[in-house]
Amino acid sequence: MSKSGAPFISTHWGTYRAQSGGSGAPGLAPFEDDPDPSPIGKSVLETLSDSCRIGRPMFRRGFLEGDDGARRGQDSFVAVTWDEALDMAARELMRVRTEHGNEAIYAGSYGWASAGRFHHAQSQLRRFLNLFGGYTSSKNTYSYAAAEVVLPHVVAPLDQLFDEHTSWRAIADARALVVAFGGVSLRNSQINPGGVARHTQKGDIADAVAAGAHIVSITPSRDEGYPSEWTPIRPNTDLALMLGLAHALTSEGLHDKDFLARYCTGFDRFESYICGDTDGIARDADWAAGITGVDADTIRTLARRMAKQPTVVNASWSLTRQHNGEMNYWMTVVLAAMLGGVGRKGEGFALGLGAVNSIGNARQTVRLAALPTGRNPVSTFIPVARIADMLLHPGQPFRYNGQTLHYPDIRLVYWAGGNPFHHHQDLNRLREAWRKPETVIVHEPHWTPLARHADIVFPATLAAERNDIAGSPRDTHLFATKAISEPFAEARDDHDIFAGLAARLSSPDDRLNSLEGAFTGGKDKDEWLRVLYDDTRDRLAATGVHMPEFDAFREAGFFAFDAPEDPCVLLKAFRDDPDANPLPTPSGRIEIFSETIAGFGITGNPGHPAWAPPVEWLGARLAERWPIHLVTHQPARRLHSQLDHARHSLEGKIGGREACVMSKQDAASRGLRDGDVVRIFNDRGSCLAGVRICEDVLPGVAMMPTGAWLDLDASRDPACCRHGNVNIVTADRATSELAQGPAALSCLVEIERHEGEPPPVTAHRPPEIETA
Repeated sequence: MSKSGAPFISTHWGTYRAQSGGSGAPGLAPFEDDPDPSPIGKSVLETLSDSCRIGRPMFRRGFLEGDDGARRGQDSFVAVTWDEALDMAARELMRVRTEHGNEAIYAGSYGWASAGRFHHAQSQLRRFLNLFGGYTSSKNTYSYAAAEVVLPHVVAPLDQLFDEHTSWRAIADARALVVAFGGVSLRNSQINPGGVARHTQKGDIADAVAAGAHIVSITPSRDEGYPSEWTPIRPNTDLALMLGLAHALTSEGLHDKDFLARYCTGFDRFESYICGDTDGIARDADWAAGITGVDADTIRTLARRMAKQPTVVNASWSLTRQHNGEMNYWMTVVLAAMLGGVGRKGEGFALGLGAVNSIGNARQTVRLAALPTGRNPVSTFIPVARIADMLLHPGQPFRYNGQTLHYPDIRLVYWAGGNPFHHHQDLNRLREAWRKPETVIVHEPHWTPLARHADIVFPATLAAERNDIAGSPRDTHLFATKAISEPFAEARDDHDIFAGLAARLSSPDDRLNSLEGAFTGGKDKDEWLRVLYDDTRDRLAATGVHMPEFDAFREAGFFAFDAPEDPCVLLKAFRDDPDANPLPTPSGRIEIFSETIAGFGITGNPGHPAWAPPVEWLGARLAERWPIHLVTHQPARRLHSQLDHARHSLEGKIGGREACVMSKQDAASRGLRDGDVVRIFNDRGSCLAGVRICEDVLPGVAMMPTGAWLDLDASRDPACCRHGNVNIVTADRATSELAQGPAALSCLVEIERHEGEPPPVTAHRPPEIETA
């Protein structure tokens, strides 16, 4: 088969064609129109049948013996038949629903799972459970929960802002100054939720810089891969720097008074705060310098540069994942408003340039059809990052976005796609909480930490083993993907697993009109693909985009959407006519001061951006005991924890452990050399890592990627991950009562050399498996 006719498979990190090598062995080639394909894709084929694949349904041994979850994560498993596993899961679902109600089923099931419009694990799960009577759900994301909650009060919902986000092309045309709080990370731009056809961030940034744009990267470590001006800053102090910049603008009369008067509300309240009218503390450049470590003259000079040329104020998604992270995104909008460029080409604010491939690329948002999930009859929910609190404290009240809610009493957890033992913080606390439910059911292709912490494990197929339609509403192509491998051993698609459960929970006399019939819709999987494609085709035809019939699309393999002729400009319509195109805020304007948020009565939140020291940062008293601020970030060699066991991921580790990047100064004061095994610890736990010494990291700061599979040293130190899962030391603390988002980046630790022979890493060894 020629390259042009070879079948596609699509992933969150790229699209590839299956090929046969010279020896007949299968291979993958990047999509021919991808200018900068991700090397993560080389891991796809090797993980189809490796030792970590789960080939049969499993019961945890302790579950069969009635251990009440005590051995979850440290137990052996018993291989069973599909009938036994489906029967058991159906009985448990029915038992919990009958005895405790559907609210006692939690199916937050957060995670990226696989790319695909039909074989999307969480959608399949939600469809099934909604038809079963509902479940307790989760809201928001681990990526940017603080922004999701605060921005609708201030300017607009985050999804709307992503849809019309300013592009690098507009930045290039304006020759703008990009002031990037948190930097612009190319490692993150390898991925995009739903799939990537063309990796364009690296080239777009290069084109913008060549056209005259300039990037000031304000981070604790220097960005790599493009020219930028590095301004080192203490972690978690970006808000103080933004306030110092705002004070410099007002004190020198450089703020745009006309824009603030016409397009904003509440600037007078905020101006009084930064000038110190209410408390005598002026948030000026000198004040900010003492908090951030950035020189006061540097702050004043940067403010003048921002006022004198087109400027984009960019905030990385990581700025939301810290204590009071809501304030960072609020202040990003306020600072851009003070400059007056919001809605102008190549100016205003940006929300995560480089965070994923779609933010800043040249594309239009397309409305793709997805598997219909129906309505959840259960209204109970939690903010996604409060899962441990929910499991540990049923019935306890919590505040969220102005509401007072209560945690439900969860008896069964059902997870399909994702890995909470990657995403969540303080994993020792999560493991304690994870023992509370009576039953945990998961779908997993591999023996991940989630699978090891389950009672019933269904082996699921991978994207390369399924036919699907793949594409992101914020990408440039839609692909017809085809299975290039048979399912591994006895693995089944998520859809087939839920159909099997639905059959057991349906009346044997009328299965077509009961749960089974409702779930499958009377269609097989190919018929569902045709329905979803035709729905997408009809939607786009109404916007003037004409796609071929389904069979022609499948034969061609993809459909490319036209790029917009003019570069995207965020909030252009609002700027052109704020009366005809008001924002979806109470005032219809940018709310620098929010009466709504002020009315929530949140301590430390007066209704406008305001500095409140994080619990853990280098200026806290805790830093005397824990002197290193640990900054966690997305990995360069995998997506979250996906493919951690693959060769490409393993090649980035040091001695089989995750790498911890430290400054030369901090390493020298601890007697550490490049490659040493170190122990990273605080009161929450510890992990082992390999040291990588770097000159481009601020002293007092260490950097580590997330996603290493949890590997506890049960015999010697059960609170230590010997593989380097950094979330064992991060704090399970909310950003604030506003969003209740994760605050993983507010984390202090100590680092020391590991003495003696380090324990072996066993994260990628399957558990002991018995045959029933």
